[in-house]
Amino acid sequence: MSLLVLSQNDVEKIIQSFSSDFLVSLMARVFRLVSQPQEDPPTYFNPARLSFPTSAHTTLFMPARIAFGPSYLAGTTCKIVSVPRSPMDQGGLPGSTLVLDETSGAVKAIVNSRSLTALRNAAGSLLSATLCIPSTHPLKRAVMFGTGAQIDAHIHLFCRSYSSSIIKCTIVARSLNERAKTLETKVQAAFPTIEFKFLDSNWEDDLKEADLIICATPSKTPLFPSTLVRSGTHVILIGSYKPDMHEVDTVLINRAVASSGLIVDSWEACSIEAGELILAGVTEKDVKEIGEMVSFNEQDELQQISAATVKVQPVSYDGPVTIFKSVGVGLQDTAITVAVVSQAEAIGVGFKVHDFD
Repeated sequence: MSLLVLSQNDVEKIIQSFSSDFLVSLMARVFRLVSQPQEDPPTYFNPARLSFPTSAHTTLFMPARIAFGPSYLAGTTCKIVSVPRSPMDQGGLPGSTLVLDETSGAVKAIVNSRSLTALRNAAGSLLSATLCIPSTHPLKRAVMFGTGAQIDAHIHLFCRSYSSSIIKCTIVARSLNERAKTLETKVQAAFPTIEFKFLDSNWEDDLKEADLIICATPSKTPLFPSTLVRSGTHVILIGSYKPDMHEVDTVLINRAVASSGLIVDSWEACSIEAGELILAGVTEKDVKEIGEMVSFNEQDELQQISAATVKVQPVSYDGPVTIFKSVGVGLQDTAITVAVVSQAEAIGVGFKVHDFD
């Protein structure tokens, strides 16, 4: 049996062919699975990740399986990621995902996953925006915190999807270092009609006029006060993943709860890992899982349900907001990797090791 090897360049080439609608639908299917009761036999397997320290990293092993679904969705995978322990390590997160052949049980593909985690997170975020941002009040101004791979993926997917309406995107960085400057050059070339501002200070006025705020940092203190967030804004929190991490304050969380606008990818996961929700004392009845907000018609097409949309508000900074909190679901990795492998096989991308097994 042969083994398909997909490098970072191969993966980048493949994901360029994925439309925003395809990516949103793919994540909607995953979240729908998570929010539905398990069947017999089970429709998916998503065990707890295994981790242990190596000399310079914490290495994570994340197996998952989607048992049923289209060929571009169902499959069995195990993602392996090494997280640097030194804050000075700027090498990113080395990661690879193994994909099993469903018939033989052997590994049929190994995929570089450096960009796939960020892409599947951005696709989940875009799904939340599709559900929460009113079509009558299209996205015009966005503020994003961070300059890593997560923000890179979010900029590209959101600016592509809202190209007809977005006019300004402000990126807030801890410092305007080489990584920030590289990202600035990259996105300005990709989206010349959008005004980009990269700031490490004096960004408060930009935040106050934002329709969308995306936070992708591991901050242990709130990045900004709730009083800078305009009513009706959609806020996406994808950076914090431990109980002691808090990208926003409790007041903002409570504003979303009060307006039935607090959405999570998985309540089970967020109740353990989402520091902002834990600190605010959020309970299961206070949230909606995003998978509960989507459905598919008889033609297997995604149906949009805008149950969490907040009506356009008079300008104020203490009224309702919507928040999507995501700590990530292992099934997202399975879905995005299987889709990449399926497309690679269809168009002949990648290197094959013949007679591997």
